Amino acid sequence: MPTLYLAGPLFSEAKQAWHRATKARIEAETRHTAIWPYELFDQAEIASWGADGPRRVMEVCRDALAACDLVVALLDGPQVDDGTAWEIGYAHARGIPVIGIRTDFRQAGDVPGAVVNSMIHGSCKVIVRDVGELVERIKEAII
Repeated sequence: MPTLYLAGPLFSEAKQAWHRATKARIEAETRHTAIWPYELFDQAEIASWGADGPRRVMEVCRDALAACDLVVALLDGPQVDDGTAWEIGYAHARGIPVIGIRTDFRQAGDVPGAVVNSMIHGSCKVIVRDVGELVERIKEAII
């Protein structure tokens, strides 16, 4: 079964709810298993790592990304979340396709035709505007 990595900010209840719902829909409507970083470790585990926590969080996420066939990246907000931007760049550099999703109607691109920063926009195979379109693109993904 193909695996995808669900990248995006997860620091608010609203973002967590969006990710949970999107993950459930992806898994119900496609043949993909979704990995969501929020489920890779918990706050107690991070606390137990002490000063080594930031590096360990990065390594766990990096290793999960490296094992995936596809990345879905939430691009909402005035700027793409910095961790999400790193995940997109890492995936792109490794040749892992990235589907961006921007449900935010504000334009945040820096050149005509871009809805986000050009480096992010150019690293995505496609940027969709809603979860329905996202699910259809995942179904079409050739892995």
